[in-house]
Amino acid sequence: MRIVIIGGGPGGYEAALVAAELGADVTVVSDEGAGGACVLWDCVPSKTLLSSAQAFSTLETAPSLGVHFQSAASGHPIPTYEADLPTIMGRVHDLAHAQSNDIGKRLIAEGAKFVLGTGHIVDPHTVEVRAGDEVLDRLECDAILIATGSDPRRLATAPTDGEVILSSQDVYRLKEVPERLVVIGAGATGAEYATGFLRFGSHVTFVVSRDRVLPSEDEDAAMVIEEVFRRRGLETVKNARAAMVERVGDHGVVHLEDGRTIEGSHVLLTIGQVPQTGGLGLEEVGVRLGDGGGIVVDGVSRTSVPNIYAAGDVTGKLMLASVAAMQGRIAMWHLLGQAVSPLRWDAVAATIFTDPQIATVGLSEQRAAKADIHVITETLPLSSNSRAKMSNLQDGFVKLLARPGSGTIVGGVIVAGYASDLIAPVSIACFNRLTASQLSQAFQIYPSFAGSIQECARLLAGKVQGDYRY
Repeated sequence: MRIVIIGGGPGGYEAALVAAELGADVTVVSDEGAGGACVLWDCVPSKTLLSSAQAFSTLETAPSLGVHFQSAASGHPIPTYEADLPTIMGRVHDLAHAQSNDIGKRLIAEGAKFVLGTGHIVDPHTVEVRAGDEVLDRLECDAILIATGSDPRRLATAPTDGEVILSSQDVYRLKEVPERLVVIGAGATGAEYATGFLRFGSHVTFVVSRDRVLPSEDEDAAMVIEEVFRRRGLETVKNARAAMVERVGDHGVVHLEDGRTIEGSHVLLTIGQVPQTGGLGLEEVGVRLGDGGGIVVDGVSRTSVPNIYAAGDVTGKLMLASVAAMQGRIAMWHLLGQAVSPLRWDAVAATIFTDPQIATVGLSEQRAAKADIHVITETLPLSSNSRAKMSNLQDGFVKLLARPGSGTIVGGVIVAGYASDLIAPVSIACFNRLTASQLSQAFQIYPSFAGSIQECARLLAGKVQGDYRY
């Protein structure tokens, strides 16, 4: 079977690997290197930047662990650290391109073809590869997967210039740490950049349209991050909406709807992502779009056109690399006749790479309450964990949610330094519908941060058995 995949990000390249493994003739068409924006401009660069920021947390806690620096021994009680932004950004670019090259090499090694250019669907069985208005090639195929991702949302009243008023992709062109950074948008992306630049020495101001940061996340988790931000000097302007952003000389000015203004040396817009559907020829072939502009797909990634599938941000659902990859795999499994189940939206895991990180999976307390689903919860502070005490870490917790009666784990939240790794056993429990009792009986290392998951599950199992109704 001949398959053309438009887009080389996680949804595209993971789908290509599956299809090639199953013997299909696969061609990936992408307007940028393998890995797409995720690898070149988003996930990989941002987490690389945050790895540098994490080093500041290690340095900060070192004296309390008995490790002192020369400046402290010389009579200066608080050592100072400086971010070398050109080196940090150089490492970001190098690592992103190295990862892209690795993905490209693996695609070729597995038998897939990779073509640079913009894909345009002429009909359900033909894709043109274009460079501007020039047609470079016409690819005949039996099926098409669209995995073109998303672009940063832009506002006409806040035009970015790449120097002072920045999109999330413009950040990596900075040569110096912003003196005063104003971040508009308090979601996951904004919180991650705020974490990094706070550590690098910027004075960061958050413009938040709600009454707290991370309004879509577990409230307890968001409160931990907000308190950490406050201690580190972040300023939050709540219940405020930006009406306009303009550059005045060498600085940016944010005009709020209530008439106030906020000035910064730089302004960063993190106001969401928009599915990248333009120029693909979707309307001409009958691919249906949803109200949010994303491609409408079913549980196995099929669009309204039988042999055209879509995966990732372009579908406008959960814009996560892991979701894109899974949608792409499921599409190929279904297309190529493998046994496959629809994507389990109730078992998706996600992480916000703040410091500490927030990792979630499955149902949240807020969504359960809104849907009138009764759940039993248990929360265990990280400060009670022996390993956390050894490392002098106190911010964070483990929270587990289970259904009454059965005790089936339906959700979890972990706030901790390595929550992105610690969420794995809770994700497995959610996906396989394990009970709190089963999770509590699985072995954990002592001492370990993961021990808190076992202990929290044990306490939750006790609640389920007693069926306490709070």
